[in-house]
Amino acid sequence: MISILECIRKDLKRSGDKEYAARLRKYFKTGKNEYGEGDRFLGIRVPVLRRLAKKYGNISINEDSQLLKSPFHEERLFSLFVLVDLFRRAVDQDKKKIYALYLKNTKFINNWDLVDASAGRIVGVYLYTRDKKPIYALAKSKNLWERRISIMSTSYFIAHNEFADTLKIAKMLLSDEEDLIHKAVGWLLREVGKRDIEMEENFLKSHYARMPRTTLRYAVEKFPDEKRKSCLRGNFKTT
Repeated sequence: MISILECIRKDLKRSGDKEYAARLRKYFKTGKNEYGEGDRFLGIRVPVLRRLAKKYGNISINEDSQLLKSPFHEERLFSLFVLVDLFRRAVDQDKKKIYALYLKNTKFINNWDLVDASAGRIVGVYLYTRDKKPIYALAKSKNLWERRISIMSTSYFIAHNEFADTLKIAKMLLSDEEDLIHKAVGWLLREVGKRDIEMEENFLKSHYARMPRTTLRYAVEKFPDEKRKSCLRGNFKTT
């Protein structure tokens, strides 16, 4: 009898496209010394992955964890889509299990789309009413993706109008050398600004001098044009 994991892998393989896989390898920077070096792709579009994740949404946490360790990018993304939904529906004991599984396997959550699809929905949700020390530890990690998990986890806090942890971690990451961290920090600062523009502008004004240009550009991206240009020149006037 064929196992559910074999069914999933067959469905995923059938959904792949070699030409699209080649495009994804370039898009996700899989060349030598690039951030996604060596990653493998089946060539499956995200809406298809989401449909398959819904189709197989009742697999167990342990079965799903096997897919999280796959050499194929889309199998890992599929696994994370399922894991997010399992977490959403889980009782407290299983939420803890999924959260622990997630942090134990960060080496497989190794590209920005994998992080962004899951960190806030698992780590952020789990830690929202708990001690936030784990995300501060991740912010100090030597691993690029763990640092991105740290800041992206706070997206859930922002959605609930709690900004302190986002701003503290953003400050910790201002000296980060990775462009993908600069972008994530800027993006989350922009999200803070959507809810409290004065808080965002105060942060930008205080830290402008050592803020990566990419971070600033992302942070002010949705400002009115003249105000955005003024901020890019270092002129901040809180409203």
